[in-house]
Amino acid sequence: MDRVKNSEGRKVEGRLEASSTGTVERAGPERESLVRAAEAMDDGRPALKVDGLTKRFPRPEGKRHGFWRRRPRFAALAAVTFAVERGEIFGLIGMNGSGKSTLIRIVSTLLVPDEGQVKVFGVDVEGEPARVRELINRVAVDAAFFKVLSGSENLRYAARLYGLAPRVARERYDGLLTRIGFDPKRLGDQVKSLSRGERQKVAATRALMSAPALLLLDEPTTGLDPRSKREVQRVIREMRDEAGTTVLLTTHDMEEAERLCDRVGILHEGRIVTIGTPAELGERAGGRSRTLEDAFLKFTGAEWLGEENGG
Repeated sequence: MDRVKNSEGRKVEGRLEASSTGTVERAGPERESLVRAAEAMDDGRPALKVDGLTKRFPRPEGKRHGFWRRRPRFAALAAVTFAVERGEIFGLIGMNGSGKSTLIRIVSTLLVPDEGQVKVFGVDVEGEPARVRELINRVAVDAAFFKVLSGSENLRYAARLYGLAPRVARERYDGLLTRIGFDPKRLGDQVKSLSRGERQKVAATRALMSAPALLLLDEPTTGLDPRSKREVQRVIREMRDEAGTTVLLTTHDMEEAERLCDRVGILHEGRIVTIGTPAELGERAGGRSRTLEDAFLKFTGAEWLGEENGG
């Protein structure tokens, strides 16, 4: 019987059988996830490598030819290339429709790219999506729940999918909910009765309790009050500092990006136009006193659009 330690330092038992190539053939769900995550974290590759990523969608309008409508396609992402290092918090900022959520969905294996390649700790998202899902978790701006179930029932269901023992899962989500300021009396209420901010806290807890190697955050603090936003941001930083979690964050909140991110990429019309630390981007915008917001306006041309429209 083999033993490994889980993220809380406790012993986890399970039978581990390896093939002649040394790959894991059979193990308990939590143990196998731990083994694969450990292997991915030790191979020296970037946490996330995006190379020439392109994704096209048909436009809703188009010319009708007989019974058929020919719909032109547009590139939501066009040859996007960047890398996120291990333990880094990397931010993507861009206007609505710039391709941020499309990119997150591709990394999380929910969409298939048309061109290019995405690798999570060296694992191809298109070739081995199941392995990628063992290494990631995602918080979306509109998180999906079983709305007639309570918050605790949704969290227990997610814990079973992650392979977490009930006791371990309860300890993790109780601790996380307390840290982000969720009222424990509301945990037994149906999700449909919770406010948007409360649902977002449950969604963040659901993702964080699995201790993913790569955490994908698609506008995770939308709908939260300023205090709750700070509490969620603090937990994200602690996960990176204590567990080495790598974070890919999309946000419209420039202050949040400056506070959290080691580096930021500006995504405009499906293309990465520049990448750097918040301070570096401010300098590129015109001086050391410039902010990330100044850089965003400069590199997306939003300031010129505002002047043309009288704003």
